[in-house]
Amino acid sequence: MKTINDIFAESLDIPLADVTDDLSYQAIAQWDSTAHMVLIGAIENHYDIMMDTDDIIDMSSVAKAKKIIKKYQQ
Repeated sequence: MKTINDIFAESLDIPLADVTDDLSYQAIAQWDSTAHMVLIGAIENHYDIMMDTDDIIDMSSVAKAKKIIKKYQQ
């Protein structure tokens, strides 16, 4: 089963080993504004959710993404 870490690795085209909870937006060149929207789309498709704008903007790290996804799974 695909995990959020898998989605980050695939969307950002980085090794899975590089995906940690501390990985944050714009901390690496691959996670720019365009990649952020690709990532949002991949998360929404995988979890069958539609995030609101505040959550999209607030998703600034892998750890934060996990918290936001949990909110939609309740």
